[in-house]
Amino acid sequence: MSVQNDTQSIAESYDRLLPEITPENRPYWDGLAEGELRLQCCDACGEYRFPDSEVCPRCLSGSFGWRAVSGKGRLWSWIRMHQRYLSAFDEVRPYLVAYIKLDEGPPIISTLVDVPDDLEFDLPVRAVFEPGLSERTILKFAIETPEDAA
Repeated sequence: MSVQNDTQSIAESYDRLLPEITPENRPYWDGLAEGELRLQCCDACGEYRFPDSEVCPRCLSGSFGWRAVSGKGRLWSWIRMHQRYLSAFDEVRPYLVAYIKLDEGPPIISTLVDVPDDLEFDLPVRAVFEPGLSERTILKFAIETPEDAA
């Protein structure tokens, strides 16, 4: 198999893992493509939510808008995956799955890039927008450094 076919096979496998883009979640994916994290925000109570939903889980209002958020948060938990579970991730093993608590409130599960050896609970993180193997931009996070804050 050629390198091009290998890459195409990996991309196709990876694409199958991504959620379908629908009219309801398109603002999220469009935001990532433009380098910003967009979340639904309830017009009634101001609660941010992720993933998208038709009603606010806090007040049950169906009125909302999509708003760009800071992309900053805190690392609450993580696991380094060594075991092979999905062939789409063979090229990146081991990889880290992280539970991030966004500054705006909702948690999000993602991965970290440039992972240091000494991870700790509550480290500050920032959004990183990486081109995926498909045509979509993928949200990942990086540990925020003092240089990032400057």
